[in-house]
Amino acid sequence: MLTKFFGFDPKTQTVGKEVAAGVTTFLTMSYILFVNPMILSDAGMDFNAVITATALAACFGTLLMAFWVKVPLAMAPGMGLNAFFAYSLVIGEGITWETAMGVVFISGVVFLLLTWLGIREKIVNAIPLSLRLSIPAGIGLFITFIGFQNMELIVRDDATMIALGGISAPLALGLFGILLIAILEVKKVRGSILIGILATSGIAMLFGLISIPDSYFSAPPSPAPVAFQLDIIAALQWGLMGAIFSFMFVDLFDSVGTLVACSYEAGLAEEDGTIKKIDKMLGADAIATLFGSLAGTSTTTTYIESASGIEEGGRSGLTAFTVAILFLLALFFTPVIAAVPAYATAPALVVVGMFMFRNISKIPMADWPDIVAAFLTVILMPLTYSISMGLTFGFLFWTVLTAINGKMKEIHPVMWIVAVLSAVNLWITLV
Repeated sequence: MLTKFFGFDPKTQTVGKEVAAGVTTFLTMSYILFVNPMILSDAGMDFNAVITATALAACFGTLLMAFWVKVPLAMAPGMGLNAFFAYSLVIGEGITWETAMGVVFISGVVFLLLTWLGIREKIVNAIPLSLRLSIPAGIGLFITFIGFQNMELIVRDDATMIALGGISAPLALGLFGILLIAILEVKKVRGSILIGILATSGIAMLFGLISIPDSYFSAPPSPAPVAFQLDIIAALQWGLMGAIFSFMFVDLFDSVGTLVACSYEAGLAEEDGTIKKIDKMLGADAIATLFGSLAGTSTTTTYIESASGIEEGGRSGLTAFTVAILFLLALFFTPVIAAVPAYATAPALVVVGMFMFRNISKIPMADWPDIVAAFLTVILMPLTYSISMGLTFGFLFWTVLTAINGKMKEIHPVMWIVAVLSAVNLWITLV
């Protein structure tokens, strides 16, 4: 039965090892239950309802990986994508979160169509390596910037726009959280981010900075305030086309990169480098995004933290099934999640930003178009408070400079389309 449902091989795998791997994966990625509601609540969404939406989206997407794809991969609302939703779209563009959720849904439809047509991987391959690597680096800086704001290390300033904050409890606890998580990472302790969040919150409770929950267990909050509230019609406006494509590109690179990396670890790569079940994996990613937008959360994607469970021996869908069940069980601890302050989740944002930034050294810097495009992509995401604007400048400048440099043959036809769309998006934004 386990073989039929999860692709479990009793000759090489054991139930105990698969379940232990699932627990490991859950511990390393469960911080999303604390961080995602905190970010989306900044967009005006109901905090408790988003907790439920986050867990349901993670459970649904991971169950797809368990039963349909039969691989040890877990899914949840993506970091960076949730920041783009809240800070770039809702706050930056001034639209409602319902409209932004419609944008997520439409991008999910585009994901699914591109996957079914076999175009998704071709688009990723058309984007130059410099941009593929600079996108996560830029998003890493962006969410780190948000984390520093939440712990009051960076504050508003009328003269210089931003400035260094003064001594405060949120700042002290936030810096403590960063240091603790970093130490745990050095020691290779599983669940370091979750431990950091809980430890920082615990100290805050000890000193009376936040209230101790009346109870630690409760029935899961209703997702009704955010579920099925998306406004698809409002999202179908030309001014939001750039946002739709930004969601598409960010999730493309995020999911494909994660799937390839984890697949090699799990032994799912063929001798020629192709990935087994890659079409199903990408399809599951797209379907999970559609479900997540209906449930009331931003884009759902495959988590690189799945590699931690794979390292523990997870090889089948049983590992993913374990993760999905744990996300559901976590809903009964909602009072604990709701008690966590923003400055306790801020270290998680900073550390995840570090993870996303660490591959910046791999960006090719031999050619000027790569240098300019990568730099503008990375620096403009935090400075403009917009992931899409960083993408826009990066795509546009790389294409134009490469053409001027006499290397027209290196520009894939897809990049010309992307460059034109980027130019239109820039025009609409600035005019």
